[in-house]
Amino acid sequence: MKIIGASEGTLSQKLLFGILGLGFVLIIWIFLTAGAQPILRPVILPSPLSVLRAFPEMFVENKLIQNIGFSIGLNLSGYIEAIVLTIPLGFLIGLVKYTRWGFQKQVDALRYVPLTALTGLFIVWFGIYTEMKIHFLAFGIIIYLLPIMIQRIDEVDDVYLKTVHTLGATGWQRLKTVYFPSVVSRLSDDIRVLTAISWTYIIVAESVNAGQGGLGSLIYSAGMRQVRSDKVFALLIIIMIIGVVQDKIFIRLDKELFPHKYQSKTSLKSSRIEKKGLLSVIQDYVVTAISWISFGLFTVMVLQEFIPVFGDSKPLAFVFGDSVRVIYLVYILLVIFLVWKWWSRRSDAEALAGLTKKQAA
Repeated sequence: MKIIGASEGTLSQKLLFGILGLGFVLIIWIFLTAGAQPILRPVILPSPLSVLRAFPEMFVENKLIQNIGFSIGLNLSGYIEAIVLTIPLGFLIGLVKYTRWGFQKQVDALRYVPLTALTGLFIVWFGIYTEMKIHFLAFGIIIYLLPIMIQRIDEVDDVYLKTVHTLGATGWQRLKTVYFPSVVSRLSDDIRVLTAISWTYIIVAESVNAGQGGLGSLIYSAGMRQVRSDKVFALLIIIMIIGVVQDKIFIRLDKELFPHKYQSKTSLKSSRIEKKGLLSVIQDYVVTAISWISFGLFTVMVLQEFIPVFGDSKPLAFVFGDSVRVIYLVYILLVIFLVWKWWSRRSDAEALAGLTKKQAA
């Protein structure tokens, strides 16, 4: 049997085997739950049909869309707060020897803190509403991300540091040109991995004051109070879908923010362009089109929140509830990013044009 890398194979092959794998899992699921006396009781493993029926029921009875939006808003809020705190704190501890001597051991010990045991303390400190849940999620991400960031600082290639030292770079210049791009580009992969952990803790956070909403509160209500395993499985499927979509978005952002990480892969693909295939080309166009259409719709909804053109409805506030402020922040960051990309491309084009003129002269 030939052993190949996960990235090998065409898009159509990956899609085909993905569908086959999903079909195999579905067949096993049906086999275990079919009949009047199934192998596994419905309370343990509900049938696929009962799980499918749970979606419209929750949509009507449990305000599913609003609960999904609230959980996504909490997740994004926790992530942004954690990243904003971790990056400067990580550089302070990782690069300044006195703070490293004083806090390295404490940072390493943070990873062993049972976060669920701190729920009571966060309630005492911040109450039982959205603010507490955001800080709880941020802390859950920080205790994992901060030690990893210090490790990434230690992994910076010494040859780059020696090069900038030879060129007479100051401490600030070393941070700006070597440490920051190297550490943050690697840290983005770790942030992606922590997506799963953040969704684990969001269930814990939302079980506090469950009446406020969220997928975690629905799982708590369906599993603990109603004993509705079909609803629990449906909600878990929703969380997995959201996680997969988040992962794809993180990958796309990573490619846009840190293109140097993918230069070797891009050059390899371009050298075998004839093997790319029509399906991959179509996918690229579809993804680009969907991205710009989504951004346009996002812009319209944000404007509707402040300039009610289409009536008094506020769709973002309706879906995301108390966590809607982070959605506004995400939009602002997205606009800044797009402007930065446009300016960078324009500057590169002008520099290339100037170089071409000099060569021609």
